[in-house]
Amino acid sequence: MVAICRAAFSALALLVAFAAGPTPAIAADAYPSRPIHFVNGFAPGGPVDTVARIMAQWLSDRLGQQFIVENRTGSGGNIAAAAVIAAPADGYTVLFVGANNAISTSLYKHLPFDFLKDTVPVASFMQLPNMLVVANAMPVKTVAEFIAYCKANPGTISFASSGNGTSVHLSAELFKAMTKCEMVHVPYRGSAMAYPDIISNKVQLIFDNLPGALEQARGDSVRALGVTSKERWPGVSEVPAIAETVPGFEALVFYGMAAPKGTPPEIIEILNKAVNEALRDPKLSARLSDLGGLPKPMTPAEFGKFMADETEKWRKVVDFAGVSVD
Repeated sequence: MVAICRAAFSALALLVAFAAGPTPAIAADAYPSRPIHFVNGFAPGGPVDTVARIMAQWLSDRLGQQFIVENRTGSGGNIAAAAVIAAPADGYTVLFVGANNAISTSLYKHLPFDFLKDTVPVASFMQLPNMLVVANAMPVKTVAEFIAYCKANPGTISFASSGNGTSVHLSAELFKAMTKCEMVHVPYRGSAMAYPDIISNKVQLIFDNLPGALEQARGDSVRALGVTSKERWPGVSEVPAIAETVPGFEALVFYGMAAPKGTPPEIIEILNKAVNEALRDPKLSARLSDLGGLPKPMTPAEFGKFMADETEKWRKVVDFAGVSVD
């Protein structure tokens, strides 16, 4: 059982309470006429923030108004989600969506909002796996060796995450459940903040989103053991899939954009069209590929169905791992 202070949920409830209902939006043909706030639930410098800023820059250039990335950390991204849900539904506040939003529905038991009902899907950005990386001081070089080491040293291994309820957290919980490894969870306000402790071996590992893990592994700051996709991932095929050692293990990550419920369809369409144009841009696509991601353009309806399917998939993972946040 993962513990969390109920005060955090009180703050979330207050944010949502400000949303008395959809605010009349400006005419779509004038959109956008001022900067757009792009709210990201994780810390600056991490993999989510990197992708958010890449997309924000392209959209700023394309639409002629600045997309301002706002980092509102805490509660596994739920502080950011609550802030966007409480914002006017006029297209000027949007949310960076990730697997954490699909996970939170089942992991958090007292959320003051229903993510699928209180937001509208805008666009999909990309999909990618997480990567298991360990401190260089760890005497293991393969997933099998890591599992053996954990079982020989029960309760002495700590894993970092970018916060309760993130895919970084749940990937490790799923690994624990499937391998019977005993590990202690140490949440941070973003994975970037965890690396100094991993590098110094104060915390031994993280199942980080591929962009951040890949950067650290390529710099020899940590050692990569495996990716969380079913098979080896394009661009990092030298790193085995964890499923090669733990059959059936899989935890894919996705990134996208959502807006408050009631945002006019015309504005959603403008944003979706701009995002999909960005994903067809060879230069931007190459940047996402360099981060280990595969661009996944979708219509708003397709992304909505995908989000619903992911929410159900992660519910099964939460149940299987036996974790919850009160």
